[in-house]
This record gives sequence, C-alpha cells and structure tokens, in this order.
Amino acid sequence: MDVTLHLAQDPQADALLGRSPLAALVGMLLDQQVPMEWAFKGPRTIADRLGAEDLDAHEIAAMDPESFAALLSDKPAVHRYPGSMAKRVQQLCQYLAEHYDGDAEAVWRGVGSGAELLKRLQDLPGFGRQKAQIFLALLGKQLGVAPRGWREAAGAYGEAQSFRSVADITGPESLAKVRAHKQEAKAAAKAAKAAGA
Repeated sequence: MDVTLHLAQDPQADALLGRSPLAALVGMLLDQQVPMEWAFKGPRTIADRLGAEDLDAHEIAAMDPESFAALLSDKPAVHRYPGSMAKRVQQLCQYLAEHYDGDAEAVWRGVGSGAELLKRLQDLPGFGRQKAQIFLALLGKQLGVAPRGWREAAGAYGEAQSFRSVADITGPESLAKVRAHKQEAKAAAKAAKAAGA
C-alpha cells in the first residue's frame, strides 16, 4: 500500500494513511462524532506520541490501557472521547494480533469477493455494517483493493462519484461535496423525524 490519500487534509497524516493499513483502519475507527479530518489525523498523532514512524498492532495491543488512554487524552486529544476510543483502538489491535498476526493488510490481502471482505471488516471490533461498507469503498476506490463484487458489497458507498463518504475524498473540492451530502442526509432525517412526531 503506497498511495496518496487526502482524508486528514494534512500531508504527514495523509502520507501515513496511504502507506499504513493499520493507520487507515484506526482512522476509520476514529471517524465518528468528530470531523473527518480530526479522526484521520489521529493515527499520525498516536504514532508521534509513541515515538514511531508507524502504528504497530502488537505494541498497541500490549500497552497498559490507562497509559494508552492517557496518550490519546493528551492535548490536543486524539478524539472527543479519548478514553473510550483508546479502548476501541486497543480492541482492534488485539483482534488483529490474534487473528492476523498483527498484519492489518491481511484483512483484505487475497480476499476472493467483496462479500467476504465486507464480512471480514464487519468482524473487526468497532466496525458495524456502515463503517465496514465505507472502508470497503475506500479500499476499492482509492487503495486498489477491488475483489469481485466489491461495489455491490459496499452498497451506495461503492457507487462511482457518489460523494457519500471518506471513500470519495480526494481533495478539498470532494471533501466539500461529501460534507454537503452529509448535511443533506442529516436535514432529511431530521425532517422525517419531525413529520413522524
């Protein structure tokens, strides 16, 4: 894996995401209840605080939970909820260490179909169906991981030029389109809720 991503809108953070499968997974895990750029800067911040060039699943899995939570809580915090997200990142790394010998790329390396890859992603701690579909779309659209049927498995996120998620962000212009789509979706959900109340 060695591509240029533009998810954090920060050259160093994006460079790590583009070369490190584990950083990409951790960024996706952190992408909830905070702006996308903040979430995807997280892996670089964690690596810097560990004094490392990359994240290591075995190292993170073995860390003392309180120490790791403190690492994510230091100012500026890696996430709005650094304690709970530290626990989730460690659970992800423990799962990868146990099932994939710490090799995050093994989650998708040599996978036979989009459906199989979606299942593997959904099995990861912290990855529900929607998060798994978005990450699958990111793999297919930007990271060259395109097993048979990946677009179908990714659902609407797999559609070309859909601008629904991080999978479609390639720069500031596409980021603005994704933001607009999310705002429209929120407004529609709010209107539907109000109509049903």
